[in-house]
Amino acid sequence: MNNQGFFYRDTWAEVDLDCITENLNVFKEHLPQGVDIFAVVKANAYGHGDLHVAKTALNAGATYLAVAFMDEAIALRNKGISAPILVLGASRPEDAKVAVQFNLTLTIFQKEWLEEARKHLSTGEKLSLHIKVDTGMGRLGVRTCEELSEVEQLIIEDDRFYFEGIFTHYATADELNNQYFKEQYTRFEEMIHHLKTRPKYIHTSNSAAAIRFPKAYFNAVRIGISMYGLTPSIEMKNEIPFPLREAFSMQVKLVNVKRHKSGDKVSYGATYGSVEDEWIGTLPIGYADGWLRKLQGQEVLVDGQRVPIVGRICMDQCMIRLPYYVPIGTQVTLIGRQGDEFISINEIAAKLDTINYEVPCVITKRVPRVYKQGGKVTDIKNDLLS
Repeated sequence: MNNQGFFYRDTWAEVDLDCITENLNVFKEHLPQGVDIFAVVKANAYGHGDLHVAKTALNAGATYLAVAFMDEAIALRNKGISAPILVLGASRPEDAKVAVQFNLTLTIFQKEWLEEARKHLSTGEKLSLHIKVDTGMGRLGVRTCEELSEVEQLIIEDDRFYFEGIFTHYATADELNNQYFKEQYTRFEEMIHHLKTRPKYIHTSNSAAAIRFPKAYFNAVRIGISMYGLTPSIEMKNEIPFPLREAFSMQVKLVNVKRHKSGDKVSYGATYGSVEDEWIGTLPIGYADGWLRKLQGQEVLVDGQRVPIVGRICMDQCMIRLPYYVPIGTQVTLIGRQGDEFISINEIAAKLDTINYEVPCVITKRVPRVYKQGGKVTDIKNDLLS
């Protein structure tokens, strides 16, 4: 094993690939026959690791992968992934030839894009396309039936284009009030009725819609956040009819333990002072790893007990108040389970006043990913040494 399979400080994220398999399995049981799953692995699989998650999702029955940008798709191709990959975001028309070279499916939403892209394609080349419809998200997409017809016509009249799919994205599928969802769904149905041809894939549902709205399945769904075991929103916590298992956890080991006397200060700004004699432990993780300064006061798990982070979080380290002397080298869980205690990504998101999507995404490449299956470590990915 080369150095990529090792790391030299006691900080790592664990990704339990069995959780991803189980989460996809419960989705497959929830969906009717004939509905394909697009596994969303953009943003390095939401911080979990694109290659390992992609392989796991495909083995679990996903038929398509989805990423945000061509660079992410090409990275997967270069790592040996041959399955279909949809690029959900905008691509440059001059890169159409590169998309063909790497057998990528692109999202398009402008007739001008097609007019420019065909200048860069040779006879005999074939570019697979999905049309994005903006039904109310306000990002990318054709907004009118007239626009859709113009884009469709340009695709079907040119043999170098293949109209494989059409889709939209719901802005409020994870909110309990579903009025805006209904408006978007109705708008999408109206627009696809104007198509001259019906493509292979029609997909609108993200994780939230796939859980809540059977009428929006069409023949494919895009499963992102819930594949990783996370709720699409806190509002939906009690709306999910099957269990989801969080795949991501964060672990460190104590690198220093010292006895503080009453009045001793901790970290920058001396914002924390011991009110009595107490044990302070140092953890080798900080805001440069994505363990942000706003997590001051957040609890972590030591010996199955919750203990607080004290003082300001530094770039590379932070300190915790221990209930008693704990030996150097003791494992500390920042996210995940120890004994009967569990710190969820939702808890960390609440402390940061953000959404759970953001938490694993901001854990930087300085933190190695340790992959587990069947309770055993199967691989270690250390980007700093790759």
